[in-house]
Amino acid sequence: MTKEWVAFVSVLLLSGTAAVAGDWGASFKTLDTDGNGRISRTEYEANVAKLNLDPAPTFTAMDADVNNGVDEDEWSTAEKMAKAFPVSCKSSSESWCPKQY
Repeated sequence: MTKEWVAFVSVLLLSGTAAVAGDWGASFKTLDTDGNGRISRTEYEANVAKLNLDPAPTFTAMDADVNNGVDEDEWSTAEKMAKAFPVSCKSSSESWCPKQY
């Protein structure tokens, strides 16, 4: 699981920002096109561009239990990490934080 979160944070770092647009709760429903309560890799890849998430987390980083599906708890965890990233960098002097903060 640690590798997946490192990959997710790496995406955030490479983008230089964690500006996340839109409502993540509504986004889950947009991606869960079959309405079964989990987002499959196929659903994610086909629809993630519609969300305007910048950066969009990788599917692998969100799929914490590695069952090839992202449930609402995993989606919520990804949202919290994305929203917390710029806040923690603003108060940090660590080298991994983008210089714009």
